[in-house]
Amino acid sequence: MKKTIILTIIIIIFIIITNSVKQDLVKIPKEAIRIRVLANSNDNYDQEMKKQVKELVANQLYPKLNNVKNINEARKVINNNIDNIEKNINTFFTQKKYNQNYEVIYGLNYFPEKEYKGVYYDEGYYESLLVTIGDGSGDNWWCVLFPPLCLMEAEESEEVEYKFFVQELIDKYF
Repeated sequence: MKKTIILTIIIIIFIIITNSVKQDLVKIPKEAIRIRVLANSNDNYDQEMKKQVKELVANQLYPKLNNVKNINEARKVINNNIDNIEKNINTFFTQKKYNQNYEVIYGLNYFPEKEYKGVYYDEGYYESLLVTIGDGSGDNWWCVLFPPLCLMEAEESEEVEYKFFVQELIDKYF
């Protein structure tokens, strides 16, 4: 009986801890700027072009945003680089002989509801850099541009292993 009560308490504590940690890890800051790239279609080649455009834009902006301290600075960096982003996409599409138009918009853009790794992100209009390729009817990719959370995610080379004191107790005694 005593073991059952202790086990129940430990499980409840474990659930509370894991839920609070999970929520803390996925919050997008209120003062955030997202980036979204919409593919022309779900055709494999269109999806590959979307991935490469994402890399092109990320490689151009992340080094410039890495040391930015506030959202107003980030806005200036993005606005000052939109023309270069458009030129780089145009050059890339020309080199690849990819005959799709594209549009680069910075402002409040619509994001649909999304579930990713068990976390739900609300739909709504968010400050963002939106790159729409062709019809923009394919699957999209998005992340947080400022603060540069996608950059931090890209720099992670291994999966993080989380250990909890409560889990260690359960493993040790049960």
